[in-house]
Amino acid sequence: MRLLFKSLLLTTTFCITVLTGIKVIADDSHSPGHNHGGMGHDHQPMEIPPGQPIPEVDLVVHSDAMQGWNLEVKVSNFELMPSQVNQADQVDEGHAHLYVNGEKVTRIYGNWYYLKNLEPGENQLRVTLNTNGHKALYHQGKPIEDTEMVQVP
Repeated sequence: MRLLFKSLLLTTTFCITVLTGIKVIADDSHSPGHNHGGMGHDHQPMEIPPGQPIPEVDLVVHSDAMQGWNLEVKVSNFELMPSQVNQADQVDEGHAHLYVNGEKVTRIYGNWYYLKNLEPGENQLRVTLNTNGHKALYHQGKPIEDTEMVQVP
């Protein structure tokens, strides 16, 4: 059912674009490219130019007292700018993407995110820094990201 809905969304987006010339942008249907749960999203790399301060991200996972996990996203030389999403690319501002076990879950626009459920066993949580236009930030050919492992009984 989820795959059918995503396929329908992409088809509808394509039809609206073709018929009206207006591109409809849903969370992950901006452009063809990487597949995140069936939704196209192009994460072209954007290398940090020489002389520019290098953005950094540190993911800290805090177990929530009630249920789930509180994810703290610490950034330096980078500002999380939700008001600038889909605007011109800047290497020092944008948003983060959260991946759970290799699959994109959401965008993160602030320093905290509550994650309610994880599958039993070992889970990989990864955050990447991305420009306002959704390009993945890279330094010396490597993505600017942080990964943490969470063990769920």
